[in-house]
Amino acid sequence: MGHQEIERKFLVTDDSYKQLSSDCIPISQGYLSLNERCSVRVRRWGDKGFITVKSHIVQNQFSRYEWEKEIPANESDQLLALCLPGKIEKKRWLVPLPDGLTCEVDEFFGLNQGLVMAEIELTSENQPYSRPDFLGKEVTGDPRFFNSYLLNHPYITWNKNE
Repeated sequence: MGHQEIERKFLVTDDSYKQLSSDCIPISQGYLSLNERCSVRVRRWGDKGFITVKSHIVQNQFSRYEWEKEIPANESDQLLALCLPGKIEKKRWLVPLPDGLTCEVDEFFGLNQGLVMAEIELTSENQPYSRPDFLGKEVTGDPRFFNSYLLNHPYITWNKNE
């Protein structure tokens, strides 16, 4: 069943999150479909597989529709082979926050090497949350920081002075 995903995204300023996390999971993901309305993503997360449909976010808003289903890992591997060219490779560090939320820090590899972003999922757009010291500039709603954008516009090709 689908739901509204509400998240805030931030650039990460240092690697102190690694000392605060006991979980680090390798993630490989690809896209079966990308268009102006939604994306269909396949993800291998450690020893699990997932297929996800996400609507595109409206600029300056924090929520969008998301439908996700766990699938067997071997099926995710088969679907990844059918995806559009390019893959997103990253490690996800799970950092528990004092307010009971979790900060997910993604350290990217391959053509997105050097990019480190954090997300905090909320239950409402106005929900207060702890802000760890390693969080830098907020990039929520900036489409350049969507994984689907990074697939075709890798971080290593960006003009970092923009």
